[in-house]
Amino acid sequence: MNHAQLFTVLFDVFCPLAAGYFLRHRKWMTLAQCNGMMLFNVVVLITVMNLLSFWILPLQGDLLLLPLLSLLTAFLSAGMMAPLCRHQSFVDQGTLVVAAMLANIGTLAGICGYILYGELSFAYVQLFAVPQNILMVVLAFPLAQYYAARGSSVGGKAPLQFNLRELLFTPKQLGVVGMLIGLELQLFQVERPGFVTDFFRMLVHIQAWIAFTPVGYTIDFHRAFRYLRQAAGLLPIRFLLVPLLLYGASSLVVTDPVILGTIFLAASAPVAINAVITAQLFHLNVDLAVAAFLETTLFYVAVLFPLAYSFFRQG
Repeated sequence: MNHAQLFTVLFDVFCPLAAGYFLRHRKWMTLAQCNGMMLFNVVVLITVMNLLSFWILPLQGDLLLLPLLSLLTAFLSAGMMAPLCRHQSFVDQGTLVVAAMLANIGTLAGICGYILYGELSFAYVQLFAVPQNILMVVLAFPLAQYYAARGSSVGGKAPLQFNLRELLFTPKQLGVVGMLIGLELQLFQVERPGFVTDFFRMLVHIQAWIAFTPVGYTIDFHRAFRYLRQAAGLLPIRFLLVPLLLYGASSLVVTDPVILGTIFLAASAPVAINAVITAQLFHLNVDLAVAAFLETTLFYVAVLFPLAYSFFRQG
């Protein structure tokens, strides 16, 4: 992997994280502006990028496997993590299980897939990421509530109420609409303008900054550093066991090397910021969730992606 490409990934991930942290401590950004940036990312940028990338997505049977593999990745990761952390407090157990389940597929794996293979890989990653929001609501939230209740001295008799319909059908799901529009344009063989390729390349970097800057604004780095050792148990699961299992199984039925490489990148994606949000909502260990997010993100960008890049490029 050449130094310029590695620098691009590092720059697009850690510089906006640092920028968000700086903006918060300088009080140059308000919480409302931070939330607005998050909403702009998921409602506007992701929708547009999904539309443009799915516009040139080849319609083939292998692609139907990607959402199913995403679910399998989440179940395997959480299932492996649960027995490994059973000696810890219930609150910490819940935090680690949720962190293992929710991965930063759409943004970070999308950037890395784009650098390795181009726009098609970005589209494949978005297909892989489709189940993530649903998983967060229908599985991660109840699990977090269960562990929080078990760790509570009052037995969790007043569970947090949330409206499933409102969580599933919100503007945050517009990215799926972008996918469907792009697929329809592909189906009807509408030619995509040539300038879109350069425009998409620019959007990849803009979207990374818009996505990660609010993350840097909202987390407390200093408190999270105390939990790095505890969060390290996620590393062999997220970056070795699960991606190798998924890649090996997929290679038996998938022949396209771009899809196979993308499956590996997506299956090894680091902990998502949604794990931190879930920990906040259900009173789990937020600092441990932040530590898991930071540690796995650093490992993915600095270690796993360069190794994957070298392996798949040589292959």
